[in-house]
Amino acid sequence: MKKIILTLVAALGLAAGSAMAAGGGIPLDQAPGKTNDLASLQNGAKIFVNYCLNCHSAAFMRFNRLKDIGLTDQQIKDNLLFTTDKVGETMKAAIDPKQAKAWFGANPPDLTVIARSRAGAGGTGADYLYTYLRTYYRDDTKPTGWNNLVFPNVGMPHALWELQGERRPVFEEQESHGHKTQVFKGWEQVKPGLMTPLQYDQAVGDLVNYMQWMAEPAQNTRKRVGVWVLIFLGLFTVIAWRLNAAFWKDVK
Repeated sequence: MKKIILTLVAALGLAAGSAMAAGGGIPLDQAPGKTNDLASLQNGAKIFVNYCLNCHSAAFMRFNRLKDIGLTDQQIKDNLLFTTDKVGETMKAAIDPKQAKAWFGANPPDLTVIARSRAGAGGTGADYLYTYLRTYYRDDTKPTGWNNLVFPNVGMPHALWELQGERRPVFEEQESHGHKTQVFKGWEQVKPGLMTPLQYDQAVGDLVNYMQWMAEPAQNTRKRVGVWVLIFLGLFTVIAWRLNAAFWKDVK
């Protein structure tokens, strides 16, 4: 029985490895996950509005909800309202849906809850977005001129390319189980961007933090209240246990 279990585990491991190699997937990097860092969230909101909202909507998020991350109505109006003049409006994309379909073949998806919907066995949705936005590379064989290691043959161009610059992935050929595979080893900078690699990673981290917060703005409150609820239940359990012992101590 033990040999059968070990054989099944090994087979599943090989199948998973083969699937990753065939799909061109790479392990996901861990996102910062700082949804309570107001400075990071504010910078992420700025990047989202300037670079993502041109094509993608966040139709279930209103601009005035950004007051929850420390912005005032006036700051929102002065710095973030490009697609509407009302702070109570939802975040709708600036692009015309017909033009988007003609250019990209389909309307870009709504990003309100993308940080939750992309969660999987390899990591959280935030991990996926954090890795995805940092693994674009030039590919002249694609219509957009870009490709992505996390999402091969992606239809979306690299919206942040001016910040990151142009890079080329470096692969190393290795033999595994009698088959030669291309293993990703790192990046080679082709053209520099406006940011250094460290600055770009921090900017993407801020953007992903914001998108993670946007997917559930009440998550920090939920977690904070949940901790107090668990503490209350723990204390009440102790009190109930002692009361029960007191009530039944003389009953035999």
